[in-house]
Amino acid sequence: MIKFANIIKKYNKLEVLKGIDAEIQTGKVTSIVGPNGSGKTTLIKIILGLVKADFGSVEIDGKKINGDYDYRGNIGYMPQIARYPENLTVYEVLTMIKDLRNRKDHPEEKLIKDFELSGELTKAIRTLSGGNRQKLSAVIALMFDPQILIFDEPTAGLDPVISNRFKEMVFVEKKKGKTIILTSHIMSEVEELADEIIFLLDGKIYYKGSLQNLLIEKGEVKLEKAVAKILEERALWN
Repeated sequence: MIKFANIIKKYNKLEVLKGIDAEIQTGKVTSIVGPNGSGKTTLIKIILGLVKADFGSVEIDGKKINGDYDYRGNIGYMPQIARYPENLTVYEVLTMIKDLRNRKDHPEEKLIKDFELSGELTKAIRTLSGGNRQKLSAVIALMFDPQILIFDEPTAGLDPVISNRFKEMVFVEKKKGKTIILTSHIMSEVEELADEIIFLLDGKIYYKGSLQNLLIEKGEVKLEKAVAKILEERALWN
């Protein structure tokens, strides 16, 4: 479980997160959604230890992560846009990452087949399509069997077959009891995968709870329409 307690983050005078209190449950897929600038990326970077909160704390399985980075070895992260050394091949990138983890086995082999990357192993990163870069990111996120998985716009650029295969893997990982965080602008994808929703607006939590309860609360049957209604309400506030 991941627990946020009164997380505040400012960039100069801009307050990006304004006292976030939330729990992300183990064994569920939690989707962090909200418009651009709502604080989603900053919150994820705080979990990853890439950004430090100005105030508040983050706990993973009851242990505060402030100043301790060992926990990151148990996180698999698939960014929206991954950056790898352009001159290296896919195989060399995977080998480099395994060396950093001091792994001599081949945990990536099945994933390479699942994501149909076998034919790309000897190609330089600079020659890969956007979809194949996404496949590589998925392999890297999953290959060490981490207990926490963070997927940021994971299916962007994936063809329908691989996208569906990825979603099936998410369900498998959830059944293993893992903590899974998903961000996506594709509301149908959130509907398909998420158990819980954290909806951020202007750095605050507008809604935290089940997807079904959000739909009931907004009187809608589709998440896309519920989100549209939330944003319309926000416009009225302003």
